[in-house]
Amino acid sequence: MPFLPVCRKDLEDRGIEQLDFICLTGDAYVDHPSFGIAIISRIAESLGFSVGMIAQPVSDADFQRLGTPKYAFLVTGGNIDSMVSNYTVAGKKRFDDAYSAGGKGGRRPDRAVTVYCKKLRKLFPDAEIAIGGLEASLRRFAHYDYWADRVLPSILVDCGADLLMYGMGEVTITEICNRLKNGEKLSEMHDIRGTCYLTEPINTPMGAVQCDSFEIVRDNKKAYAKACRKQYDEQDEVYGRTIVQRHGDRMLVQNPPQRSLTQEEFDRTYELPYMRAYHPMYEKEGGVPSIQEVEFSITHNRGCYGFCNFCSIALHQGRRIQTRSEQSVLSEAEMLTKKEGFKGYIHDVGGPTANFRAPSCKKQLEHGLCKGRKCLAPTPCKNLEVDHSEYLALLRKIRKIKGVKRVFIRSGIRYDYLMEDQSDAFLKELIANHVSGQLKVAPEHASNRVLDYMGKPHIDVYERFEKKFYEITKGMAKEQYLVPYLMSSHPGCTLNDAVDLAVFLKKHNIRPEQVQDFYPTPGTISTAMFYTGLDPYTMQPLFVPRSAEEKKLQRVLLQYFKKENRDMVEKALRMAGRHDLIGTGPNCLITPSEKSEKQTAQRKYGSPKSKASQNRRNSSKPVRNAKQTAGRKRKG
Repeated sequence: MPFLPVCRKDLEDRGIEQLDFICLTGDAYVDHPSFGIAIISRIAESLGFSVGMIAQPVSDADFQRLGTPKYAFLVTGGNIDSMVSNYTVAGKKRFDDAYSAGGKGGRRPDRAVTVYCKKLRKLFPDAEIAIGGLEASLRRFAHYDYWADRVLPSILVDCGADLLMYGMGEVTITEICNRLKNGEKLSEMHDIRGTCYLTEPINTPMGAVQCDSFEIVRDNKKAYAKACRKQYDEQDEVYGRTIVQRHGDRMLVQNPPQRSLTQEEFDRTYELPYMRAYHPMYEKEGGVPSIQEVEFSITHNRGCYGFCNFCSIALHQGRRIQTRSEQSVLSEAEMLTKKEGFKGYIHDVGGPTANFRAPSCKKQLEHGLCKGRKCLAPTPCKNLEVDHSEYLALLRKIRKIKGVKRVFIRSGIRYDYLMEDQSDAFLKELIANHVSGQLKVAPEHASNRVLDYMGKPHIDVYERFEKKFYEITKGMAKEQYLVPYLMSSHPGCTLNDAVDLAVFLKKHNIRPEQVQDFYPTPGTISTAMFYTGLDPYTMQPLFVPRSAEEKKLQRVLLQYFKKENRDMVEKALRMAGRHDLIGTGPNCLITPSEKSEKQTAQRKYGSPKSKASQNRRNSSKPVRNAKQTAGRKRKG
């Protein structure tokens, strides 16, 4: 099956006069199931519709390249939010983009979904538009925008699309396609799960959960925090209800979340005829770098009940685990061995969390996941069911496929879940067969107070895992290491917490090469904390590091060992009152500078100049006799 049409010549070659759907994406065109628009477009095609692709359009001619679709334009900003793609957390413009040809930045506009939709409205005023993907999904309600530093309305208000598909869209696009075929319009589809739309307030559905209006949450931080909690509490396909939020003279309506894929549907999604490559038109620019990590990787699951507060997965993919069948995964592995460029290494068999292969408990299948609670943090739920046997069996079978030399796991292991397993079988085979020298894990911090704000397990769980990992590694005579992901400046993290983390790193001989400042991306619980200074689940205030200097002080503490950070580390330690960590002792983070040694000596002994001055002052004073002195003491 060839790539989808990208130009007029492709349409002529296939005898297509008018496409049913035209997809617009902020990424380069990569026909691989790790790209959401590739899945949506191939599903529509599998249902008998003709689909074309316009990637990273700029000029009017780019938008008009494939003409007017019969049914709708399908618009996405790409695999990541365009503002995250274009800017660092410090607000600096990025010059690279793994999702663009040659890895060059600047190929997608800021707020790509809105820009694309507005241009389509101008050029094709009668065409219908549906938006989806991460940028649309996480901006579906009134949301704090870090780059504008204010609350923005739902992206539907700004972009003017007819319908928003949130979450994973396979079931949703299938229903939309079938209803379009039956003569309905997108603008009339107000009852499809997993979608949002704008309507007149008089048409507001009965029984919906109401968030305070855009105007209220824009001006009232408590109202914003409460709205955030409501949105998360209803993000469950079993008990989730319709949510409404007024925007001026219109009502935003979010229908309940779409149901999960069945295993058969999940298999079929990944077995569609993808080219599993970037379009050849990018070859002259060196290709699209993002394909490198996924070309020889396999997705076996979806969703994550880890539910970290800074992560968008719960609001987008959901917390319920979905898995592909063993046979489907094995068939893909065998297919990869026959692919050009395969050298015997499968880079990953994972998903959001690699070692989740089943629901956290059976109760959630009927009743949904517990509202406002987490399965693993701060401690594992008593109903948690831990079992790596199915995942382990799958990995063993992949290893036996002819042509496969090694199978790695790179998408992340939940070590807290692993530590609840009564058997060490999975951990031992993980260390023996699936680690390429380094295993990435995400303790994120060492302060339990900060970890509570993050929604992560306490640090003692990581310490127990670290000890067991290195004991087993040493017993196998292997030299392998843990690479912990760490985050600085998360809401709730004070300078003293950052010092505690630096001390933890010193104690465990961890020297991170990179440190990630907390990035307030749209829609997450942690972003609500950042904006409001409140925990949405307790409504208690918390400290938020905001200034560039506050963030830098926390960041350099995590890399206290770098010479270029020394002066800032000293400043941070003195501000935190931790002079005990400046010295030559085994627990000190930095040695004193020559300047600080002089200052310490002056505080302790006084400088020669000050001593001489004091002596002169003393010699000029009249000497009192003992009787005079005693008299002064009595009066005092």
